[in-house]
Amino acid sequence: MSLRVRSGAPDAEGRVLVITPESAGWKYVGFELRRLTAGRQAQLASMGKEICVLVLTGRASVTVGERTFADLGGRASVFEDAPPGAVYVPPGRRLGVQAITDVEIALCSAPAQAAGEPRAIAGARMPQEVRGEGSNRRFVRNVLPETEPAERLLVVEVITPAGHWSSYPPHKHDTNIPPAETQLEETYYHRLNPPQGFAFQRVYTDDRALDETVCVEDGDVVLVPRGYHPVGAPYGYDLYYLNVMAGPVRQWIVQDDPAHAWIKQRR
Repeated sequence: MSLRVRSGAPDAEGRVLVITPESAGWKYVGFELRRLTAGRQAQLASMGKEICVLVLTGRASVTVGERTFADLGGRASVFEDAPPGAVYVPPGRRLGVQAITDVEIALCSAPAQAAGEPRAIAGARMPQEVRGEGSNRRFVRNVLPETEPAERLLVVEVITPAGHWSSYPPHKHDTNIPPAETQLEETYYHRLNPPQGFAFQRVYTDDRALDETVCVEDGDVVLVPRGYHPVGAPYGYDLYYLNVMAGPVRQWIVQDDPAHAWIKQRR
């Protein structure tokens, strides 16, 4: 199976892309993307899984059970320096989305059992940080990090400027040996500015049993079941990606590729 999953035209429920653990061939991460026109509604349920609802662009209200989180989001583009609207939904809840304007909604999910209360994630809790330097500099926004309550999910947005690298030096998180490393499945949802651009992502293991280089276009998702997974954005095209991660331990502990770890020590 190819590691690249392409978005399509919206169906009757606004779905343009659906990834389940079954379709990906793994255990934890689910990712769904919906585009709804103003006034449209979508009804879902969080049976057996926790969901982080992201209003990527546009404005929407999210209802969980009897609670409504009104008028979330507001970005015209994922490249704006602003947080998304976000709601955490614990398992076993009815979930509805009401589009106020045309919206793009991401539904990030993982199997879960723990009870909890739904909550909106305040933008003030998602500050943007700068990571790396030189042409390895990128801008990271932790939407649902391990410091925030959840059972398995980790969610993060990254903007990689044109001509820069990201998820670099190459790192992996596919072996469950904490505190040295944790096992996390991961999806990368890619957007490009301008949208006719492209970028490259390589996914490879030490033994090269998996070694695939993917040319991604606007709206593509790359599956990372294991291995190192650096990303490069060519000159002229800024790259955004949304990461969804989940695994047996809710910690992000990575191992750099030993061949390239020296890059972090470079001054």
